Amino acid sequence: MAENASFSPQQIVCLEHHHHHLYCEVIQLVESRNLCWVRPLFLAVLSKTVPAYHQLLTPKLLIDVRLTSDLLYPINLFRPALDTEVIPLLAQVESQDTSLEVIEIAKQQLHRFITQVWQDNTNKFS
Repeated sequence: MAENASFSPQQIVCLEHHHHHLYCEVIQLVESRNLCWVRPLFLAVLSKTVPAYHQLLTPKLLIDVRLTSDLLYPINLFRPALDTEVIPLLAQVESQDTSLEVIEIAKQQLHRFITQVWQDNTNKFS
């Protein structure tokens, strides 16, 4: 927690789970409960067969989740995101389709991801 307590509003953080990286903007820290209120930006799905550091510029799938709901998740699940990993992905997200159908699919994908994170880390949510 001490490392993550240095998060600040507007900082970009990453929640990694299996081969998925959820990048979010910090809205506020709720240190009394060890929680981080974040606004999701994009979800990068990486290939299972290629090392992650080779895929940061070109993930298998990049999902724009900016028009989904904010999250309140344990601080210790997040790490600071590096500019060198976020900026190229953000440029790719900016050019994506934002139709209602695409937004609905993004919501479903984010819901599946956060549910999986919760199920695999229930001890951190108590």
